[in-house]
Parts: sequence; C-alpha cells; structure tokens
Amino acid sequence: MVRAKTLARKGAKTNVPILLSGDSGVGKEIFARATHMESDRSEKPFVVVNCGALPENLVESILFGHVKGAFTDAIEDHAGKFTEANEGTIFLEEIGELPLDIQVKLLRVLQENEVDPVGGEKVHKIDVRIISATNKNLQELVANGQFREDLFYRVNVFPVEIPLLNKRQGDIQTLVSHFVQKVCDREGRMIKSLTTNATMLLNSYHWPGNVRQLENAVMRAVILSDGDMITDKDFPQILEDIKRLAKENKRKNRRADDLIRELDIPKEFHYVTIYDEKANVRRLDHIENIMIRYAFVRYKGKMTEIARRQGMGRSTLYRKAAEIGLLDE
Repeated sequence: MVRAKTLARKGAKTNVPILLSGDSGVGKEIFARATHMESDRSEKPFVVVNCGALPENLVESILFGHVKGAFTDAIEDHAGKFTEANEGTIFLEEIGELPLDIQVKLLRVLQENEVDPVGGEKVHKIDVRIISATNKNLQELVANGQFREDLFYRVNVFPVEIPLLNKRQGDIQTLVSHFVQKVCDREGRMIKSLTTNATMLLNSYHWPGNVRQLENAVMRAVILSDGDMITDKDFPQILEDIKRLAKENKRKNRRADDLIRELDIPKEFHYVTIYDEKANVRRLDHIENIMIRYAFVRYKGKMTEIARRQGMGRSTLYRKAAEIGLLDE
C-alpha cells in the first residue's frame, strides 16, 4: 500500500492518465479522490462516472454531451461529464465496461483534448485529467477484442495497483477511525472509539468485500452502539460470518479425518508437514519420498497406477522406489 500511495503522489504532480486496478471494493474511488486532492487541480471539479452503470443508449450523451434536438428526448443542450470536469479530474470507474464505439470517442478525447457532442457541428476543447479504474484485466479484454489496444496504452500510462484490504491490515484501524468520524458527523452523533475486542475482531476478519464492506460494517456499528464505546457485539454480521467459517473449517477437518479412516491411511501419513521440527522447510526429495511411499500404500503397489498418479515414468518410479527401500518391503 505504501508503494501504491507513493506512485499515486508522483502521478498526481503530472497530468498523465492514471489507471487504478484492484478488486471491487478496495477503495479505488477514495484513491482517485485523494490523488485529485494532491494535484494542482484540487480546487477544480472531481467528476465520478461509473461506466458499468450507464444506460447503453445514453452512454455517449452522458459522457460527451448533446445538443438540443439531437434525439427525441434532447429538449435542451447537455454539457456531458467531460465538460463538467473541465480543468479538473474525471474518474472513469470500471472503464472496461465501455462499449467499443464509445472507446473510439474516448481515445479522441485523450489524443486531441476535445469532445464531440451528439448532434453537434463542432468540437469543444477541454482540459481534463483522466483517472480510470478497473477490477478486470484490461490486457485480457484487449486479447478478447473487448477493449481497444490503442486506448489501453493511452489509459495505462501510469498504472497503480491497489491491494486487497486483507493484505494491508495496518490500514484497518486508520480506515475505521475515518469511517466512524464520517458517519458520526453525518448522523449528528458523538464520535466513539472501538473497544480492544472490537479492534481485534476487525483485524482478524478476511474482508471479502474489501474497504466497501468495512465502511458498511462501521456504519451499522455506529448506529447499533448504545454505550460510550463501539464493541465487538456491534458487528453482529462479522461475528456470524466468523462463526460460519469456523463451522465450515470444522466440517472440512471432519471430512478429512473420515477420508483418512475410510482409506485406512497409516498414521505416518496423516498430517504430513512441509516443515521440520525446527520450522525449516524440508528438502524436496524428503517430500517426494513421502509422496511415493504414500502412493505405494494407497494404490497397493501397482506401479503403473502410481507412476501415472505421480506424473513420472515407470523406470524413474522403480529407481526411486528402490532407493527408498520400497521394493525390499
């Protein structure tokens, strides 16, 4: 995350397009807004456009504007999002969702710094900083013909990848404090702190919904809390999910134990670990010998079957089996 923030600060001092990548909910919009605030455009507009939520028949009009009479419902001129963002920053969230014909017009904006309103007779010069975001692999979309290669190279001038929340646990407490203050200010409540148990609970959770899920959980907790502090009991959904995951893990362990009994696996193979008694990683040949010994037991010494399962030739298997004394047993 430190690397991502360092890159964003450097990018903020320029006008080059920035592409933010990362899973849904990692905080790409927050990141884009922070980048805008670090730039010399901070006093100018910051316009957010969710490309995946735009009606297909209105995408062009919403982005680039239209003139009165351009189509049936065009009862007056409409500036469009790019013109609204003039001299500021436009944030194109989920840019990979844009139709190919709109990608052509976006490329023109990037190359010529001008927009062409629907039904208009002349183009308009604009000065806009573009920050794009995606939770998809744009290079794969290019390979599949779903995203223009020339546009990819234009928006990917300065790529910044934002990691998953569960990979940056040091950010959780900072984000929680920010969200608590944000919710309390909005709801007119006294700002509260979290108990130690609540903080430990949030740090132990895996956050599949990333920053967005954390914000929603904090919002509910602020509303649910009655005392002077926010406790772990004020995060009932997180507690329930942790209990559910614990039960699932228990069931998986039981199934593994049942399988061990069903296959009558010798005790020496029950819980093989890649670490030795000093927590050092074992040698590859040690692990390989264990796998061959277990396969020998599991498939009752049938060398052809063992070789196929282990992905090795029969002669190699016979040599290795002889080296570890299996053929003498």
